[in-house]
Amino acid sequence: MGVATIDEERRPYDVVVGLEVHAQLATRTKLFCSCETTFGAPPNTHVCPVCAGHPGTLPVPNAEAVRLAVRACLTVGTEVSKTSRFSRKNYFYPDLPKGYQISQFDEPLGKGGAIVVPLEGGGTKVARIERIHMEEDAGKNVHEGRESLVDLNRAGTPLVEIVGRPDLSSGREAAEYLRILRDALVFAGVNDGNLEEGSFRCDANVSVKPRGEEKLGTRVELKNINSFKFVERAITIEAARQIEVLEGGGRLVAETRGWDEKNETTFSMREKETAQDYRYFPEPDLLPLVIDEAFLAEARASLPEGSASKRARYTESLGLTPYAAEVLTQHPKVAAYFEEAVALGADPVALGNFVQAEVLADVTTHGLDATFPIPARALSELLSLVKDGTISGKQGKELYREVKTRVGGGEGSVDVRALAESLGMRQLTDETALRALCEKVVAEAAKQRDDYRRGKKGLFGFFVGQVMKASQGKANPKRTNEILTEILEASAEGAP
Repeated sequence: MGVATIDEERRPYDVVVGLEVHAQLATRTKLFCSCETTFGAPPNTHVCPVCAGHPGTLPVPNAEAVRLAVRACLTVGTEVSKTSRFSRKNYFYPDLPKGYQISQFDEPLGKGGAIVVPLEGGGTKVARIERIHMEEDAGKNVHEGRESLVDLNRAGTPLVEIVGRPDLSSGREAAEYLRILRDALVFAGVNDGNLEEGSFRCDANVSVKPRGEEKLGTRVELKNINSFKFVERAITIEAARQIEVLEGGGRLVAETRGWDEKNETTFSMREKETAQDYRYFPEPDLLPLVIDEAFLAEARASLPEGSASKRARYTESLGLTPYAAEVLTQHPKVAAYFEEAVALGADPVALGNFVQAEVLADVTTHGLDATFPIPARALSELLSLVKDGTISGKQGKELYREVKTRVGGGEGSVDVRALAESLGMRQLTDETALRALCEKVVAEAAKQRDDYRRGKKGLFGFFVGQVMKASQGKANPKRTNEILTEILEASAEGAP
């Protein structure tokens, strides 16, 4: 059903959306064993008797996973429970080797919290969080032709599930919620935010009801949508489908549906399970999880500055534009690189502009990691040469490319000032030589000079360009402009 939008006037319905986010905790090993969580390994190479569910094995909680889960709670204002409990969630699926998933049910790690979502027409909406709980991931089914294979590398990977209240009203709001939540978890070092690799996944609960009615409609769950764009689109399409069913006299069924991105439709997968279907009961092999004050205090103290706080600081204290602050806080390592260069003495505004214009094109990121073309110290030294007039801005870009080439060629440390001198990069600042060059350029362009003096002031750029060309880009731009202005504004009698 290719319904693209919901006609608000013709179809007076409220759309109600609640999101369930599964965020993989950024640990090196799994939740209850020492197998690695590295993505992309050959199938079934990160598996042991514990995560394969062999009889007689016992789970041992990963302390780092608990620390990151607590940090996730603190990041979004969720109150951490002093005592929480793991439970067995029973269901059969080929990629669930034990026949149950260790999760949390009636005693989760945390309750409450919220995400503040900006609205399209201005203002904000507070989207409440119901709970955050820890659980292990299942494995992965791989379908090849008529065969289905099972890869257990992901089985036992630590997750937090962040369950939102049904406070969102559109696909656009849901996508914004997810962007803000992902951003918060990435900057907190909790999750790498990689949707393509499945470490940040979303299920969307969607229902519709007549506008203004209190009772919620029949809830449909959309499973594992792997991009913000598709979340927005899938929710919009599914809400429109539900409205058409109701308007056609049909009845909605509580079910789980998938998203077909190629045809832009949702499709039925199975009837929706309930908590009773999973037959939860306390995990007998794990004691209750007790978070003491010392552990909680350490988690609070180690919580990094969030991206929203950084953006505000960059604009208010460092003088950056909101756009520059937004760009520089797209990834925590980019922000850290920028801040390191500022701490080494780089002018924040000039640095921000240079990073945006030159450096970011050469940055590669993967999850929480990033690789930079030149060290922050080298960039700070380069910009200091531009600032003190030793080299021009144009030469600064050329020098950056030279430093990048040498670093990429294996030179770990580059003396930027010495390199600039060896390349003959020195700005022409000698007053006598610069004035002589400007006078020569003006004299050789008599027609343009006369046209300028007759009122064609736009020709000034022509003279600047000619001086820069003649000096091979070494002329000091500020002094060049001043000297050319003196010469060109002079009277015809005193002019060359």
